[in-house]
Amino acid sequence: MRLLLIEDDPDLSNSIKAELKLLGYAADVAFDGEEGEFLGTTESYDVVILDLGLPKMSGLEVLKLWRQAGNNVPVIVLTARDAWHEKVDGFKAGADDYLGKPFHFEELLARLQAVLKRVQVRLQEKLSLFGIELDEEQQSVSINGQKSVILTALEFRLLRYLMTHPNRVLSKYQLMEHIYEYDGDPESNVIEVYINRLRHIVGKDLIINRRGQGYLFGKNR
Repeated sequence: MRLLLIEDDPDLSNSIKAELKLLGYAADVAFDGEEGEFLGTTESYDVVILDLGLPKMSGLEVLKLWRQAGNNVPVIVLTARDAWHEKVDGFKAGADDYLGKPFHFEELLARLQAVLKRVQVRLQEKLSLFGIELDEEQQSVSINGQKSVILTALEFRLLRYLMTHPNRVLSKYQLMEHIYEYDGDPESNVIEVYINRLRHIVGKDLIINRRGQGYLFGKNR
């Protein structure tokens, strides 16, 4: 999963990004509203964590611009402005959830997973499909309830994205967009390398290569 964090406090943004990275999320950070609005418009994210009190452009303006343009990316507002009427303004502007500062990271994570779960119903603590069970906490995978394998960070991100989009052909570009951060510099063949590793772990028949199109996780050919 790839996230955009728009937060002008460098200590807080670095802390949140580090925690998210440990949990297998790729996170880009923008430090002002203009940069955040641009990234959210031009890049593909699974969810956005948005501060309201931003320099150059407020978070509320950013959110309104996205919604007016038809950008429906899930947004969690994270702000010290948590009076009831400010929450109402945030929800009216199109926020999916609202968390006041100060907060515990565990609560942010729970809200993040709840928002993702509503959007992608299959996302659970243990994502299970076709005999493959992905453990979010351990970042491991088990096959038919017997074999448990600890995954590397990129293996975990890639398999989670494939499993949350089963029976869909995903291009190499789509996969790279959702497992790498904006300033990441992957080599051109890195997706093939990690797909081959995952096929070795979960079985070749579950990750199908559609020549010239991309990859499909599932049993539909």
